[in-house]
Amino acid sequence: MERRTIGATALEVGAIGLGCMPMHWAYTASQQSGETALRTVHAALDAGASLLDTADMYGPFTNELLLGRVLRERRSEAFVSTKCGLLVGEQHIVANGRPGYVKRACDASLRRLQTDVIDLYQLHRPDPEVPVEETWGAMAELVAAGKVRALGWCAIGARTHRRARGGLYDGTIRQLERVQQVFPVSCVQAELSVWSREALDALAPWCASRGVGLLAAMPLGNGFLSGTLTPGQGFEPEDIRARHPRFTAEMMAANQPIVAGLRRVADRHGATAAQIALAWVLAQGRHVIPVPGTKKAHWAVENAAAAELRLSEKDLEEIGELPRALGSWY
Repeated sequence: MERRTIGATALEVGAIGLGCMPMHWAYTASQQSGETALRTVHAALDAGASLLDTADMYGPFTNELLLGRVLRERRSEAFVSTKCGLLVGEQHIVANGRPGYVKRACDASLRRLQTDVIDLYQLHRPDPEVPVEETWGAMAELVAAGKVRALGWCAIGARTHRRARGGLYDGTIRQLERVQQVFPVSCVQAELSVWSREALDALAPWCASRGVGLLAAMPLGNGFLSGTLTPGQGFEPEDIRARHPRFTAEMMAANQPIVAGLRRVADRHGATAAQIALAWVLAQGRHVIPVPGTKKAHWAVENAAAAELRLSEKDLEEIGELPRALGSWY
């Protein structure tokens, strides 16, 4: 697989990564299986998708434990990205950015992952009760201690913190500017897909101009852009899509022209709609690395194969002219 670099540290990874969240969190719990997930991680590594993106809260903890079983055998083939800063309770999730907690969380992740060093340690969410410089400073100390190689920032929750008249990522960029004064940001993880393009307005250019990588989360639109979901099919109660306005039967039907457009391009390449959606993300810049999540090996292999696709200017223009997604996102 094509290799891309993350940040000024020039850490190399496969151009397409593997998002591990669906294996233990947020999607169709009835289909989650440890052995199936193990096969999926191995298949991704076999296909060159070396970046494994997880977090301590996925499960919680169970996804890191599962990856630890793989890393025990194949650590040299994997680039491990995990996250800290969120605590999961019975009915709530809260941020914790206290320096002492961050350091303890890192040690716990290292034990679960069965590794001596985390390649990329990301702050899942900033704690509103703790100056972000303090949290980031504690994470920088982990780099100095040799426990972490590089630091990243998750901007996945930017929509819920958007100011009334500001750009979607204005607040994120202000925080990134602050923490850059403490220790370099190697990458930012944010949602980016054919139907959610807001990161291209300011965040992606900010990253490109500073040599910061952009991990594109949800590049398949939570599965919608794969074309495998049927309007009105319903979702299990714990599935995050059961509460998303874009995944009502009405909105899924209304947004089918987006999938149809991807399929038209896919037919010209002998590919799938999902692969074209990933190739479009890859085409947004050499600093962009899509991290599609899946729990099944055959999807991981299909996703990885998208790295071989090269979209023409005509393809990109056609995708760019697809209708914008209908329905609010949050």
